[in-house]
Amino acid sequence: MSEFDGKRVLITGAAGIYGRWLAAAFAKAGARLLLSDNRPDALTRTVADLSLRDTLTHATELLDDASIADLAATVAREWGAPDIVLNNAGIYPGKPLLETEAADYDAMFGINCRAPFLIARDMGRLMMAQGVRGNIVNIGSGASRKMRPSRVLYCTSKTTLERLTKGFALELAEHGIRVNLVEPGFAAGSEVTPLSEEHIRTTTASIPLGRLTAPEDAANAVMFLCSSRASYITGTVLAVEGGNSLRA
Repeated sequence: MSEFDGKRVLITGAAGIYGRWLAAAFAKAGARLLLSDNRPDALTRTVADLSLRDTLTHATELLDDASIADLAATVAREWGAPDIVLNNAGIYPGKPLLETEAADYDAMFGINCRAPFLIARDMGRLMMAQGVRGNIVNIGSGASRKMRPSRVLYCTSKTTLERLTKGFALELAEHGIRVNLVEPGFAAGSEVTPLSEEHIRTTTASIPLGRLTAPEDAANAVMFLCSSRASYITGTVLAVEGGNSLRA
């Protein structure tokens, strides 16, 4: 029996490419899932495509505080508290800074930083109230360590998320709640941010290990950090991207 059997796992951005991979991996390990995304139809397809059972869904608008509060209320009502929280949702728009509007800035940091902060805070409170010694894993990016043309806001948002991860790890440690961050590698196939074939070929060729991210790569890393084998690990950043961030 897997140690995740019956564990309550919340995944944001669950209808996206990484979200689906994470959902499939935890479901296979026997976990109970609450899948969150702002696209209800995509959530329905995800549940059907993965043949998921004992799965809850929540249409969450991450730029709306009331929607995030409703997500927390749903978790409290259905579960009491989660065992594992995966802040996976994020956006990756590209635009030069001089062409960036205030609304673009607000959306980037609202979804990539503010929402994970609110969810980690609310879920941390639930875990503490229920005495759950759980795990929070944020999904970051190697872009946090370097600037990319037309992606400066994205890079900056992921740097901020890394610092938030360490801050939550520090403050929740006394409650037995571990908080870490995984930087998954490049994966093609996002419906939200379509990528050209040329971009995919160029990026793949630049990855030192010479391949795209496989479904099990990020999932294995996240599951390790949430497992008893990582019981002494908190506040860490685990890059699982084939060495893609090593080059300038």
